[in-house]
This record gives sequence, C-alpha cells and structure tokens, in this order.
Amino acid sequence: MIPHLTTALNGPLLDLERRMLDAQPTIEHWFRSQWAERTIPFYTSVDLRNSGFKLAPVDTNLFPGGFNNLNPDFLPLCVQAAQSAIEKICPEARGVLLIPENHTRNTFYLQNVAQLALILKRAGMNVRIGTMLPEITQATKLALPNGSALTLEPLQRKGNRLALDKFDPCVVLLNNDLSAGVPDILKDLEQTTLPPLAAGWTTRRKSQHFSAYDRVAAEFAKLLDIDPWLINPYFASCGQVDFKQSSSEECLAMHVDSILQKMRMKYAEYGVKEAPFVIVKADAGTYGMGIMTVKDASEVRSLNRKQRNKMAVVKEGMHVSDVLVQEGVYTFESINDAVAEPVVYMVDHFVVGGFYRVHTGRAVDENLNAPGMHFVPLAFDTSCILPNPDCAPDDMPNRFYAYAVVARIALLAAALELEEMEA
Repeated sequence: MIPHLTTALNGPLLDLERRMLDAQPTIEHWFRSQWAERTIPFYTSVDLRNSGFKLAPVDTNLFPGGFNNLNPDFLPLCVQAAQSAIEKICPEARGVLLIPENHTRNTFYLQNVAQLALILKRAGMNVRIGTMLPEITQATKLALPNGSALTLEPLQRKGNRLALDKFDPCVVLLNNDLSAGVPDILKDLEQTTLPPLAAGWTTRRKSQHFSAYDRVAAEFAKLLDIDPWLINPYFASCGQVDFKQSSSEECLAMHVDSILQKMRMKYAEYGVKEAPFVIVKADAGTYGMGIMTVKDASEVRSLNRKQRNKMAVVKEGMHVSDVLVQEGVYTFESINDAVAEPVVYMVDHFVVGGFYRVHTGRAVDENLNAPGMHFVPLAFDTSCILPNPDCAPDDMPNRFYAYAVVARIALLAAALELEEMEA
C-alpha cells in the first residue's frame, strides 16, 4: 500500500518545478557535461526540505546508511549504478571489502549494510564485511530483524593492503564516516578506498560543502534564469565556539541575526508569511546530533545547561567547536498527518531512489533526524528520473524529478568539495 502524501504549496515552487520540466533537455545536458569533468562520490544521500516556496538541500551524506529503506523495486537501479561506478574506478575489481560503523547493536543500520552487500553482489562483486571492533576476533554471524543474517570478520593489515582470511580485495568501501578519526589500519593503503579518507568527519566540514553548493547552485540558477535562493539556503560558519563558555557565543548570535535579516528580506520579496528560523548545528558530524532551531539571536545567548551540553558533544564524543548556522527551510510535506522530508539516494551520478523521513513528534521547523523517526520507502513508488510532461508539475513523477535535480546539484557540490579537499 502506498501511503497518502499531502503537500501544501503556497508559493513560487510550482513555477520552479514547471521550469525544470520545460528545461529537462537543457538540465540533463548540463549534468552530463558536469559528470564528464568531475570524479563523483561512490554513493551519496541528500536530505531535502520542501517548503512550498523553496526546495533546498539541508544535508549531504557521503557515507549513507539507509539503503534498507529504499523501495525494493528499485534494486535493479542500484545494481546498474554500482556496476557503472566500479567499472570507472577499478575496472578489474572482483572483490570488495565493506567496512561498516562499529555500532553492531543497531540492527536497523546492519540491515543497511546487508542491503549494500546485496547490491554489490548483484553487481558481480565478491563481497565480505570487515570490522574494526577489537572484540570480534573471528567470523561472527549476526541475526537481523528481517530474518536475514550478516557475517562480520576481523580486519587484517598486510603491508599496505587490507585483507580478511583468504580474501584480498581490490576495493575498500567505507560505510563508516570516521567521526572518531582515521585509524592507522586504514592509512596509506594501496587499494582504492571509497569514499576517500578525506570525506570522513575528521576533516570534512558542512560549511565547505555548502560553499561548493553555493557555486554550483548559482551556475544552475543562471542556466534556468531563476533566483538561486529558491534552491539554496543561506549559511555561515563560526569557528572556536565553546558551548561551555557563554562568552564565546557572540559570534554565533551575530551570524544568526545576519541570516535572519537576509531571510526576512527574501520572505518579504516572495510574500512568505511564516516566521524565519535558522538551524544551528555542528559543522562536522552526523546522526542528527548537535542541532537546534533558533528564531532569534537572543536564544543563542540564553542557552540553559541542558541545551549547552546537548550542543557541546556529538557522535563518538567529538567536542563541537565549529558550528554551521544555516537558513531553516520549512517542510510542508506530511504523510498520515506526520511531518515528512524526502531523502534522495544516489550511486555514482545515478539517482537510485529515496524515502521519506517521517516524525510524529516534530514540527515543520524542526530537525527530523531524531529518535522517534521512521521511514516510508513506498511513498517513492515511481522513479525520480522519469518526469511526465502531461501531468501537473506537482504530480508525483514531476515532484520527484525536481527532488532528483536538486539532489544532483548537491552531488556535484560534493564532488567539487572532495576535489578541493584532496588538492
């Protein structure tokens, strides 16, 4: 059963979607020229927000962990995209070593790992899963909630290569975002490592990504003759914040106030009646940690102890000193009266599906990546790459095409970001 999806449009987004439909040949030609010039991340997921007057990415993940939430009907798309990616990166590849996160108690995440392994196997690879957990000293089989099982094996380092028992892979695929740092066992490998180590949160910053997105979105907006703000959130970064010391938050408050002022001008220009808000979040990190919604700079200056503690530390105990202040984008999409946001998945430069992140306990101006969320894959009952010009611009195939366009702009930004980091 496909869930009922309700979207309230209350602004210029219909015109934006119509422009995308009318310009599809131009858009796809532009993307093809971009793919030819860039090295594309192996896989990516992009969190989008649709406010009815704006459609923009709010996060781009280079170690996506939700392949088990995709519509199973789109498995062939994933397999074909994986084949294309591996052929470009390592044409002789036969064996892939998949390295997941260390939290083996999260069985939903492990189902993602199992689905990734399945995609790679169907793409013609020999796939085994290696772990850096010290307590796993031999092949260990883990049962999963869906009735399947996963076998984790201890990683071995042999010279400049990673191996498992009787397995010498051509490619190392990381599904671990390296929040805790790059362990020595992964350094200076002669094997192709995907994504590159520089993509991990040890070195990567969200502000770098959105700086790259700023440039790519501006080029795309010029192509379609649109206001880039319609697909691009304002942002600023603030370094050396110490949430334990209130005196360091003046920089943060200043950026919050600046972005809110710019948003008020845009809201007035487009007749938007909602109150602007910003999202303050750790510049490095994931899992929806270290995030808060702010509607006035005074809120940053008056954080209580609980709020400070929540913002000060993120995944793997990383202390937050660099902060991203990002324009908040409302989500006016809902499924069964619960707030929802689309997440689009890509392998290589191909859109392979998506799902809705849904939260019954969060509001339209809050982060949905939080405990209590669930996922609705079958809302994406049609592909994101097959718009129908005979339908209205906000019908599902065309809405999903708009999602795919903006997600691929974020993918291009990620490619540019990685190129600059490696340089």
